[in-house]
Amino acid sequence: MLQDKDRVFTNLYGFEDWHLAGARARGDWDNTKALLDKGREWIIEEMKASGLRGRGGAGFSAGLKWSFMPKTVGERPHYLLINADEGEPGTCKDRDIMRFDPHKLIEGCLVAGYAINAHVAYIYIRGEFVQEAIHLQTAIDEAYEAGLLGDNACGTGWKMDVYVHRGAGAYVCGEETALIQSLEGKKGQPRLKPPFPAGAGLYGCPSTVNNVETIANAPTILRRGASWYTSLGRENNHGTKIFCISGHVNQPCNVEEEMGIPLRELIEKHAGGVRGGWDNLLAVIPGGASVPLLPAALCADARMDYDGLRELRSGLGSGAVIVMDRSTDLVAAIARLSRFFAHESCGQCTPCREGTPWISKMMARMVTGDAEPGEIDVLEDVTRRMEGRTICALADAAAWPVQGLIRHFRPELERRIAARKDAPSSSAAAQ
Repeated sequence: MLQDKDRVFTNLYGFEDWHLAGARARGDWDNTKALLDKGREWIIEEMKASGLRGRGGAGFSAGLKWSFMPKTVGERPHYLLINADEGEPGTCKDRDIMRFDPHKLIEGCLVAGYAINAHVAYIYIRGEFVQEAIHLQTAIDEAYEAGLLGDNACGTGWKMDVYVHRGAGAYVCGEETALIQSLEGKKGQPRLKPPFPAGAGLYGCPSTVNNVETIANAPTILRRGASWYTSLGRENNHGTKIFCISGHVNQPCNVEEEMGIPLRELIEKHAGGVRGGWDNLLAVIPGGASVPLLPAALCADARMDYDGLRELRSGLGSGAVIVMDRSTDLVAAIARLSRFFAHESCGQCTPCREGTPWISKMMARMVTGDAEPGEIDVLEDVTRRMEGRTICALADAAAWPVQGLIRHFRPELERRIAARKDAPSSSAAAQ
């Protein structure tokens, strides 16, 4: 288990003061000026060396992403955009950072903004996160009052302004270009790439978009050093991760743990184990609603990092672990996710606009077994034709849970279809 001294998020449960005084007592804003004085190149190289990968789901190197920004500022200003939309079902890590550790995120905004030559950061927060937005704004006001933000942030001579922008609750705005569209006051729809945000982002200016957890990690990594961060986790999967454990466990929780921790250890040590014992486990969705589930047989030794879960044909995603015991109707559970993705499709791309509602309707039929055996293959074929063929990954997110269900639980789908065929008709039953 991760030792307390190596935890980045020291107030994840809100047991201590989340205001500036409490944050400083826990080490936040500790001589931030010294970090900035080391220069932009040092910050970016240290972040690259740390191996920190985007904690929003994509898993792209944070330091490398920062390095894509132009080295000098021309006529177009640079922007830092923080993705706090967090609409993935089962995911609730960023909201706890904003609610209980907001200064860690705000200090990260200053560090990252300086590294990419941005004087302005926008935190795009999901509209339903009312309390979180209040805490963020309060923390920002405290930082301005203390001289940590503003025209002379932390006494560095660097001007840094941070703004909270509340979204309207669209899941697709968690995609970086859709987030940019929404920030500009337009309909939240993804843009074609290229151009990438580093070349033409907010208002056509160079922009970097990072997840809340990613940015909040940065100050601690820079203080303690890349070598400390790489000592945690496995090769290419360094550091810590906040996991959201929900579903059929005895103690649902958010917990920060070392990357690569075995899934069984994560559930049993932090969530009190599976309800009814490990032998009662049916399946786990290891990384939020948009990744394929894993059957119980694969869960015991699954490593909770990017590479470990990819080897099992799933993904770490946002780190939301959804546990389902043997009482779960898996087909109905995946059908419910299909309804969600059909509802959240922006409708811009034909494969997603037409495919997600079709999958949802087909999954509704699979729940009752009202289908032909051959339609299982048709369903999978449609998901294969959707993934990788749209502007953003929402179509992939809708396809992968269904593919996982068919891959691991096809006999259950076939059983339902056979059971419905064998059941007496309503007219015969009436006679």
